[in-house]
Amino acid sequence: MGVVHPLKVVITNYPEGQVEYFKIDNNQENPELGSRSVPFERELYIEQEDFMENPVGKFFRLAPGKEVRFMGAYFVTCQDVVKDENGNIVEIHCTYDPETKGGNCTTRKVKGTIHWVAASTAVKAKVRLYDHLFVYNEETKDYDINPDSLEVVEEAYIEPSIKEAEQGEHFQFVRNGYFIIDPKESTEDHLIINRTVALKSSFKPIAQ
Repeated sequence: MGVVHPLKVVITNYPEGQVEYFKIDNNQENPELGSRSVPFERELYIEQEDFMENPVGKFFRLAPGKEVRFMGAYFVTCQDVVKDENGNIVEIHCTYDPETKGGNCTTRKVKGTIHWVAASTAVKAKVRLYDHLFVYNEETKDYDINPDSLEVVEEAYIEPSIKEAEQGEHFQFVRNGYFIIDPKESTEDHLIINRTVALKSSFKPIAQ
């Protein structure tokens, strides 16, 4: 699990200083590939796009008063939003239901499942998000260079199992796409990861 555009989450009713580990399948479609232990704690990171203060239709992720599943861990409900002096959301406060350990519950269902990374054990990484080099121009009926063909994120957060990966190794970040550790520039002290293929989101915002 990797959070490319991080938003901090504080689970206010989770014990301070406690860390527990959940087994997460290496490939949800193929359990034979084994699993790994992923730490969970009071402070976490999720993707910015997995939270919406004023959710629109068919947005099944986290929002005020809304409950979602933190993948493989617990059901979590957003209770409060913290903003900076400019009105930007910098942190969200949530509560968890300890009876939903493992992300399973027989008494109720949630539609949204999102990934997360524990804050204290997260590995910082520089991430390069490559996109299509060319885009089609409807006016000229020709292709132009895509000005957004590369986005560089200086501080993404990855689960600690990334420390076991080597230069040139490739993998999928849950719900984010396929990535490779830069075979030339990445070092143990300065992790650099390049996206090779993006994944399409199941949520399509309504055009304003």
